[in-house]
Amino acid sequence: MTSDRFSGWKMPKIFKDGSTIYGWHVHPKHRSKLSLGRNSDIGFGTYIQPQFGVEIGEMVQIGSHCAIYSISTIDDKVGKVKIGKGARIGTHSSVMPGVTVGAEATVGAYSFVTMDIPPGAVAYGIPARIMRRK
Repeated sequence: MTSDRFSGWKMPKIFKDGSTIYGWHVHPKHRSKLSLGRNSDIGFGTYIQPQFGVEIGEMVQIGSHCAIYSISTIDDKVGKVKIGKGARIGTHSSVMPGVTVGAEATVGAYSFVTMDIPPGAVAYGIPARIMRRK
């Protein structure tokens, strides 16, 4: 990511219904529990459920059609999700409750993230597994 790309970056407005002009959505009842760092880019069709908190650091890239959940009613898990500075989440990936994706980590496309990904690691798969460290 270059700094020129974000020279005019402004915090996106999240409307009352949870939508944004960029086509990503936050659960409307819990939108105040989302923390978004400067110069972060969230792709179209991504859904964020921040009931127990979602913290997205600076310079994070999240691909289109991802899902980030701080609560899962399927398996009754809850927990804050943290995505560290400079991390990248590939398109169509899901990040589950209580997971931390470390700074500068990369999650490959179509991954299902159920465990913490350390800073600088590359992880992918269903479930996501650490494949290497940068």
